[in-house]
Amino acid sequence: MDWGTVTTEDLIEALREVEWSSPPRPLSEFFSRFTFPRSYSKWNSRLKCNLYYYRTNYFIMIVVILALGFLRRPLASVAALLPMLSIAFLNDSFAGTFSEKVTRTVRQFSPHLAAKMRPALTPVIRGRPSTKRAIFICGRPRWVFVFVFSIVSFFLWFVSCGFLTVLWAFGIGLLATLVHASFRSPNLKARLNTFREEFRSVWRNYSEL
Repeated sequence: MDWGTVTTEDLIEALREVEWSSPPRPLSEFFSRFTFPRSYSKWNSRLKCNLYYYRTNYFIMIVVILALGFLRRPLASVAALLPMLSIAFLNDSFAGTFSEKVTRTVRQFSPHLAAKMRPALTPVIRGRPSTKRAIFICGRPRWVFVFVFSIVSFFLWFVSCGFLTVLWAFGIGLLATLVHASFRSPNLKARLNTFREEFRSVWRNYSEL
C-alpha cells in the first residue's frame, strides 16, 4: 500500500473502522529503529503508516502521560480519561466490543435489564439492510455516550481546575506521538499487517452485500 496516496480523511476513516482490540506492539519493536526521513513525501508516508500500525501504542502512551500529569488531582485524571473514552467510542469495533462486554456482565445479575440493552434489529430488504447500520452502546445510540461523557468531562475539568494541566499533558502526548511516528522506520511487518487489514476490510464489505 502506498501511504503517500492516502488522504487524512482516508486515514481517519480507517482508524474508525479498524479493530482496536489487538494488543499493543512489543516495546522492543516500538523502540527498534529510528531514521531521519529523506524527503517530505517519505515523511508523510511514514507518519500515516506508523499512526495506523502503532495506533494502540500511541493511545496507551497518551493515556499514561495524562495519568502522570494528574497524580495529585484524581478528578482531573477522570476528566482526562473520559474524552479518551469518548474518542474510542467513535471506533465501531471498540464501541461494539464495549457494549457486548457490559451487556454480558449485566446479564449475570439482571437478564431482563440486559435484554433491554440490546439494540433494535435493523429491517432487511432483499438481503440488504434498509438503512445504514447504526452503532449502539448498551441499547442507546453511540452519540449519546459521546455527548454525556464530554459534558461530564468539562464539568470535572472546571471543578478540579485542571484544564491547563490537561492541555499540557495532552499536548506532550501528541508531540511524543508525532516525533515517534516521524522517525520510526516502517518495517516489513507493518506493511504486511496493513495488507492483512485491507483484506479483512474488503472481505467484511463483501460479506455484507
